[in-house]
Amino acid sequence: MSTARALVIDDEPDILELLEITLGRMGIATDQAGDVQQAKALLAENNYQLCLTDMRLPDGNGLEVVHYIQHQCPQTPVAVITAHGCIDTAIESMKAGAFDFISKPVDLATLRKIVTTAIESSQLSAEEASDNPLIIGNAPAIESLNQSIRKLARSQAPVYISGESGSGKELVARSIHQFGPRAHKPFVAVNCGAIPRELMESEFFGHKKGSFTGAHQDKAGLFQQAEGGTLFFDEVADLPLDMQVKLLRAIQEKAIRPIGAQEEIRTDVRVLCATHKALEKEVDAGRFRQDLFYRLNVIQINVPPLRDRQDDIPMLARHLLERLASGINVPSPTLSTRALEVLAQYHFPGNVRELENILERAFTLCDSQEIDEADLHINTRQMTPLQPSEPASQSAEHWRNYASLDDYLADIERDILCKTLDQTQWNKTMAAKELGISFRSLRYRLQKLGLDQE
Repeated sequence: MSTARALVIDDEPDILELLEITLGRMGIATDQAGDVQQAKALLAENNYQLCLTDMRLPDGNGLEVVHYIQHQCPQTPVAVITAHGCIDTAIESMKAGAFDFISKPVDLATLRKIVTTAIESSQLSAEEASDNPLIIGNAPAIESLNQSIRKLARSQAPVYISGESGSGKELVARSIHQFGPRAHKPFVAVNCGAIPRELMESEFFGHKKGSFTGAHQDKAGLFQQAEGGTLFFDEVADLPLDMQVKLLRAIQEKAIRPIGAQEEIRTDVRVLCATHKALEKEVDAGRFRQDLFYRLNVIQINVPPLRDRQDDIPMLARHLLERLASGINVPSPTLSTRALEVLAQYHFPGNVRELENILERAFTLCDSQEIDEADLHINTRQMTPLQPSEPASQSAEHWRNYASLDDYLADIERDILCKTLDQTQWNKTMAAKELGISFRSLRYRLQKLGLDQE
């Protein structure tokens, strides 16, 4: 850090002096500005590895500085200093592009951690990151997703990753961690729906020896395990309401209290979360706290389902087969033309995870170096009857490609059922309600059409 330089913006001499002394002891030189205009002038003339700005300034506010840096020097991380308890202001600043925030009175240990992470972020090579594959695919939605990952990797803002089951939400979270300044620290992933309710508080925050029956020794919680790194809450919508309150406090205060402990412990983790459910609807239904949603949803990105990027399937399939083959040190098999056609027309309700399972089964059972249609064990009746690019006007005559009108109507029914089930993440009760039929009727139709996954 000996060559690092920071810009500190504040109109309070005591704060300026405190920040200058603290950064100076870390080997960071500082320039000072007392207002927005002076700060813009210094930013235009110098290159900084970090900017710290107060939110309230004589001629404006810190958000103006954040917006200016985002447009003029986006490689410079900026942290905003806010009044204690002004979490809304902190969230607004991170939505605008701030790296992180610090609450007054400034905690020096927290400040040093933020400064260290920010300096490391500014030194990341954008060229090196762009040369590495993140999410495999050439579809426009994937290219946009990869750009978002590279940008978000440099921030410390919480990210809400939405998408269907099996679409790769955890892979996105790992990529954000891998290409950011916390990459050398732990990445801890937890499935919120897999932890028994009575053990949640202990798992999240840890406990002290003797704090309850069975607590024979101290236990570090997930926040402590992820210290300095990233904590990924998968299926966060499955958290019970009482646990949501405790999680909200831990994120806002950047501190936890293990069960049985007398004092809180400061934490330094970046929080990412994901769920296949529509979190906004969970809030509307009263199953998820609005304040926690607001805190987690600082930035939202969506992972597209596999059916929306079917052109990527051959590339994905080759990559998955190569990974399977390298795991046991054997040559990677190829896919026949017909096998690729079947994969391209399949709905993939389980998304990339289902593709991986199909290929792993075929790789294990195939007797040759070429995987054919029969090796995939895909029910061809679940394949898409019409390609999305096919004009709707052709559908009226499309039945002539079928053996009978009944077969054609069955395919139309199958397509409607699959689309509705995809929209409800294969929640059959919700799908039946959307279709206006009984649950029993839906099950009968699924069994008749070979779509029942049970």
